[in-house]
Amino acid sequence: MREVYLDNAATTPTDPSVVATISDQLTNNWGNASSLHGFGRKARAVLDESRQVIASSINADEDEIIFTSGGTESNNTAIRQVAKRYKSHGTHIITTKIEHPSVLRPMELLEREGFQVTYLDVDQNGLINLDDFKKALDDQTILVSIMMGNNEVGSHMPIKEIGDILKDHQAIFHTDAVQAFGLLDIDVKRDHIDLLSTSAHKLNGPKMTGFLYKNRNVNFDSFILGGEQEDKRRAGTENVANIAGFAQAVKLLGNEHKYDLQKKYMHFKEIIMQQLKAADIEFEVNGSVDENNVQHVFNIWLKGLSTYVMQTNLDLAGIAISGGSACTAGSLEPSHVLTAMYGSKSPRISESIRISFGKITTEDDVNYFCEQLITIIKRLTK
Repeated sequence: MREVYLDNAATTPTDPSVVATISDQLTNNWGNASSLHGFGRKARAVLDESRQVIASSINADEDEIIFTSGGTESNNTAIRQVAKRYKSHGTHIITTKIEHPSVLRPMELLEREGFQVTYLDVDQNGLINLDDFKKALDDQTILVSIMMGNNEVGSHMPIKEIGDILKDHQAIFHTDAVQAFGLLDIDVKRDHIDLLSTSAHKLNGPKMTGFLYKNRNVNFDSFILGGEQEDKRRAGTENVANIAGFAQAVKLLGNEHKYDLQKKYMHFKEIIMQQLKAADIEFEVNGSVDENNVQHVFNIWLKGLSTYVMQTNLDLAGIAISGGSACTAGSLEPSHVLTAMYGSKSPRISESIRISFGKITTEDDVNYFCEQLITIIKRLTK
C-alpha cells in the first residue's frame, strides 16, 4: 500500500544530510563543550559555528541564541521567566486565544499566581484586530506573546506591526515562530522582536532541539537550574550533535528556497480545492488562503463528515493527516483554534482536517490524497 505523509506541521522527516551530520558528531566529536581540553574545544568550535549559522538566519547576534530542547521549553522559558523578572513593572500580559498549548498553559499558571492575562479574539481568518491589541495595551503590560504562524490554520499574525507598536513600550515582545521558522522571512531587529521560539524538528531537523532568541537587553534567570551553559540562561550539557544537525537543516533554507517552498505549497492547496470542487464535494477552507500565511498548513471543513472518521479512513488508505495540533491529539476537547475562529457551536470544530505539506511532499502525493479523499467521502455519503 502506498504511504503519503501529510502531517508535517506535527513533525517532519529528518533530512539525510542532517542525519549524516548528527552521526558524524556522535562518532567523532563527542566531547563536552564546557571542557577546557582538546576534546571540549573541538565540541565548542562546532557549537559556536552552529550558533553563528542559526543567529544569521534571523538577523540576530550569536550571544542572543539560547539552545533549548525545543519550542515548548523556549515558550515556557520566555513567558514564565519574563513574568517573574519584570513583575515589579506590572502584572498584565497579552496573548491570543489561538496560541499553542505551550503558551496557553503557562499563561493559565501565571493567572493563578496573580497575573492578569488578556486573551485577544481572532477573526474567521485566524487574525487579531490591531485596534483590539492597542486597546488592551496599558502601562501595566510587561509581556506580549503572539505566535507568528498558527499551527492549525496557518494564519500569519501581523508581527511587524505589533513590533512597531511595542518598540517604545516597556512590554517584552515574544513570538512563537515554531511553524514559521524556515518558511517566512524573519528579522528580529527589523520587527523589534525581543524573544522568539523555534523547534528543529519542524524543518527536517532533530527532535528535542530548538532555540530561544533573546535580545541582549532582556534579562531573566535560567529556567533550568544547574550549570552555567548557554550564557547562564539554560543549564545542562549542550547536545552538540543535535545542534549541529539543526544548523545543517538551517543551512538548507535560503530565502529563495523559502519562497519556492511557499509557492509549491500554495500550488498544492490549489490542486486540492480544484479536485474537491470538480467532484462536487462540500467543503470550505478554515481561515484563508492568503499568500502571506505559512502555506504548509491547510485546514478544511468537510461538511457533515467527522474528523475522526476521516482520519481513520485516510490512515487505512496509507495517508497521514491530523485533526489539529499533535500536542492535543489525545484530548477529547475540540480545537481551541477553530472554536475561537467560528464559535463553540460551529460544526467545523468536529468536521475539519488539517493537511500539512513538507519538503518531501510531491504533486503525485497530493493527487493520491485527493483521489483517496474523494473516494472515501463518496463511500461515506452514498
